[in-house]
Amino acid sequence: MALPRGLTVRALRPSLRAFCPKPTRYLSSLPRLLSTPPATGNSAKAIANSQRWASIQQARTFSSTRKLFESQEAPSAQAYLASGVIAGGRDLVDVTTVLVIGSGGLSIGQAGEFDYSGSQAIKALKEAGKKSILINPNIATIQTSHFLADEVYYLPVTPEYVSHVIERERPDGIFLTFGGQTGLNVGVQMDKMGIFDRMGVKVLGTPIKTLETSEDRDLFAKALKEIDIPIAESIAVNSVDEALDAAEKIGYPIIVRSAYALGGLGSGFANDREELHDLSARSLSLSPQILVEKSLKGWKEVEYEVVRDGSNNCITVCNMENFDPLGIHTGDSIVVAPSQTLSDEEYHMLRSSAIKIVRHLGVVGECNVQYALQPDGLDYRVIEVNARLSRSSALASKATGYPLAYTAAKIGLGHTLPELPNAVTKTTTANFEPSLDYIVTKIPRWDLSKFAHVKRDIGSSMKSVGEVMAIGRTFEESIQKAIRQVDPQFLGFQGAKFSNLDFELANPSDRRWLAVGQAMLHENYTVDRVHELTKIDKWFLYKLQNIVDKHRELIEVGSLFGITRDIMSSAKKMGFSDKQIAGCVNSTEQEVRARRKSFGIKPFVKKIDTLAAEFPADTNYLYTTYNATSHDVEFDTHGIVILGSGVYRIGSSVEFDWCAVSCTVALREMGKKTIMINYNPETYSTDFDTADKLYFEELSYERVMDIYELESAEGVVVSVGGQLPQNIALRLQNNGARVLGTNPEDIDRAEDRHKFSQILDSIGVDQPAWKELTSVEEARTFAQEVSYPVLVRPSYVLSGAAMSVIRNEAELEAKLLHASSVSPDHPVVITKFIEGAMEIDVDAVASGGNLIVHAVSEHVEAAGVHSGDATLVLPPVTLDEETMSRVKQIAEKVARAWKITGPFNMQIIKATEKDKVALKVIECNLRASRSFPFVSKVLGTNFIDIATKALINKDVPAPTDLMTVKRSYVATKVPQFSWTRLAGADPYLGVEMASTGEVACFGKDLVEAYWASLQSTMNFKVPQPGTGLLFGGDTTEKYLKAVVKFLAPKGYKLYAVSPTVKAHLEEEAGVSVELIEFPKTDKRKLREVFQKYDISGVFNLASAKAKSLVDEDYVMRRNAVDFNVPLFMEPKTAVLFAQCLSEKLPLEDRKVPGEVKRWSEFIGGKPL
Repeated sequence: MALPRGLTVRALRPSLRAFCPKPTRYLSSLPRLLSTPPATGNSAKAIANSQRWASIQQARTFSSTRKLFESQEAPSAQAYLASGVIAGGRDLVDVTTVLVIGSGGLSIGQAGEFDYSGSQAIKALKEAGKKSILINPNIATIQTSHFLADEVYYLPVTPEYVSHVIERERPDGIFLTFGGQTGLNVGVQMDKMGIFDRMGVKVLGTPIKTLETSEDRDLFAKALKEIDIPIAESIAVNSVDEALDAAEKIGYPIIVRSAYALGGLGSGFANDREELHDLSARSLSLSPQILVEKSLKGWKEVEYEVVRDGSNNCITVCNMENFDPLGIHTGDSIVVAPSQTLSDEEYHMLRSSAIKIVRHLGVVGECNVQYALQPDGLDYRVIEVNARLSRSSALASKATGYPLAYTAAKIGLGHTLPELPNAVTKTTTANFEPSLDYIVTKIPRWDLSKFAHVKRDIGSSMKSVGEVMAIGRTFEESIQKAIRQVDPQFLGFQGAKFSNLDFELANPSDRRWLAVGQAMLHENYTVDRVHELTKIDKWFLYKLQNIVDKHRELIEVGSLFGITRDIMSSAKKMGFSDKQIAGCVNSTEQEVRARRKSFGIKPFVKKIDTLAAEFPADTNYLYTTYNATSHDVEFDTHGIVILGSGVYRIGSSVEFDWCAVSCTVALREMGKKTIMINYNPETYSTDFDTADKLYFEELSYERVMDIYELESAEGVVVSVGGQLPQNIALRLQNNGARVLGTNPEDIDRAEDRHKFSQILDSIGVDQPAWKELTSVEEARTFAQEVSYPVLVRPSYVLSGAAMSVIRNEAELEAKLLHASSVSPDHPVVITKFIEGAMEIDVDAVASGGNLIVHAVSEHVEAAGVHSGDATLVLPPVTLDEETMSRVKQIAEKVARAWKITGPFNMQIIKATEKDKVALKVIECNLRASRSFPFVSKVLGTNFIDIATKALINKDVPAPTDLMTVKRSYVATKVPQFSWTRLAGADPYLGVEMASTGEVACFGKDLVEAYWASLQSTMNFKVPQPGTGLLFGGDTTEKYLKAVVKFLAPKGYKLYAVSPTVKAHLEEEAGVSVELIEFPKTDKRKLREVFQKYDISGVFNLASAKAKSLVDEDYVMRRNAVDFNVPLFMEPKTAVLFAQCLSEKLPLEDRKVPGEVKRWSEFIGGKPL
């Protein structure tokens, strides 16, 4: 549409703004300037303009905040470059082979975002014709596939192993900033050791000196002082008196942080001398040194993502604001982008400061700057600068559509911003600042309820395991979508019961937003009162009040037929779901949906276009909203919908993203159009070029059905995204969607424990004795019949939630009351628990009920440890041919009985009964499992690729038995735990899953593979001979003795706390063990004990979880993880690791270990 003469898009802004969230800023970028000086009627003006134009053309170093000329035409990157304003890529870095450092296993604080950013870096290298070598032991990631990296090493990310890889591959460049804190730390260490200089490896992108400055508190403070940028001041002190003196200098209120404590232990706030005296005395009992800082609690927290190239061009790509005030780690905060409550002055002040900092530090690539901003003035402080890709950069990339990691990699290779086209919009160069006409909300996901004794408060140390991102046209729409994405049990903004609501509001925990909901929805708190208690900005609270008012209006209407078109429309515009509306008017989701559609109210599909609709943008990056009047896309491709895995949580992580991406790639290769639905900003599946269309949307029945109908899709895939898609599969089918693969009615027959067991009985497959329960009395009788222990498991369970092993009658009664409340619609099933049995994992693909491929992995740990927490060995090293053949027969019977088409997974127990080997099936999932990427990459056969062919019944391969192939290697998959981050949690394994990620390594045998795998887990330090080892736990079993037998000859000093353990080891293993003091309640003294005896490993093999916080075994386990000492609390892996130490130590100098081989060398080629 041509605008009337003299009227520009800029002039239309005020009216546009009335119904759009505030755009971040006016677009500031040279590419939008015309490539020839504009003609104008007034000649004097024309001369001034052309002079100004000439000076702009010369400007290489710029960072303008205003658009200099208006252009009615869409800019073209090609035309812009052709105009000769910038000579394309003249000063490129001369490298041919680049080593990319990965981030290792997923842990709290460092998760899937680095799979996404590392993959983008590798894509950029591929485009530039550079060879990429990747070192990353996280086998579940997409980046560790040959379609991205040229060579992959599944090895620990440590200076030793990275050096071995450099010696073998001789790269001439290295990327350190795409592997999180792990990659960065290793790079800085190796630089200090002089390895890069010696081997002639160039560090690409941000220089090491800059990385060191941003990481070191003192250097950082000094650098920012040089350019007069204020930072939060802190003084390190060693006594209470020093703390009081420091506070006088800085001024109250004060925050105290323990200098050497992990997980924010010992920090707190003080408002006066008296409070500080008590707090510092307590903190000094935990740590020898504390930091006294000016408290900025209650200030706003704001973040800027900045990109700078080697020619000093610098832009801010995205700014974000925390919903929660300062004091909560940004990874545990609700975050909105763009910022909503900053004035133009505040916005530009912080923007200018961010650019000044990034230029001064000399960042080359991407960087984020975090600020504390005074809520009622212009005072601010810089909290920290991350000179690497971070969780926030993944969020910013997805929120704006600006590919930060890709651009940073290109800059690392020597490109400048103006010469890079924007890969998403395809109509602008990368040298522009996105402007958004939508609002993005990120909410973290915690799984703290899974851990015994864990502290649920959130503060300066991150505890969340994943995050969601929702896009809407209003804050209300965006936040309600995000809340439902966190967990399907939430309907939208809602409350929950709290014993002390005011305390909950004033002291943030993982359930804080529920407390705000409770206060506003059900307890009639005013915005002022909530603000006073939480310090959350009133702008956000007034928006939440709008939701509350609408909620009350719906309740007053009281019935479905009272809902008029206007009420329905306004509720949908505020982000209410059909189910949420149904709850308010005593109706059902399906009835509300029908009424909504009868009014013709359907969501509109909009593009993320990064240019606030000022220029056409060519992107497949979509979201739905009710705050619109037209669609941005045509629905003419009729593609296949793939449902992603949603938020990362314990039990569902990057493994399922690998499955979803592999399925999408396979479909595209077979000529099918693909539509991905997912809302996780950390993932590769939500990258702009993975699927033909990407919907950044909820995985709810309502939204999936909306998209399916709009797209007139060919079918929907529910078997590659973990449990969430499975839960809605039957409803999708019953309402007209074509579900590809196994019939959802058959899925239901496998998910419902009762139906599942009956079918196994009917096909003659063994299983442990079980019974369905409706009362505690029945349970008691059954447990006595089969004898304890028994396993209580409800139907529809994810990662063992509410499953537990019961050892006596009292436990049974306590547990049943808890487990039944998990799913009241489904009765509880009780099973005989077989102790000491081996567990076997089967991953398989079938087509029309016929088995096509299968993989059999064995667990090192005994049954009873959740398979997600178990060590998997493939090919199995202890299973004989007869057992393998029987396992295959079971897989064939199951595939036939459930008429499976697509992926499935089974867990089988191998036990000895009456001198015979019994194989009993304990679980079957008719979907891809967590171990699919592991088995695919170890066996060199992409199981998801085969499953996808089965789903659409095209090019399905003939059945093959991969397990009969003899292999010269073994791989082990080892869990990655995040105990250190979960203050108070008991590090003990059971049927509930506790790990946050996994790593895997290859070797010639089990010892070599396990040795490398264990060192790949985060911050693992191998206990060296001559140091101390501490022993504890159950002396009735043989395991402690077995561990000591392996280790005693190596010269370790052996310690125990319990006289029983000492006596047992001395008697059984014939060694000398020293008893040491163990102050169970004094953390500071405990730390001194660990230091005094130089304890470098703890073996605590207790037979049950601790009942109290002063249990000796609990204190030993907990402090091992708090002091970063390797902990072995599971008997079989403890013995295996002791065997590794006995065979591998001492290490031979300069010898390259056998496990240092390319993945392609192990499996003989690059089939994936």
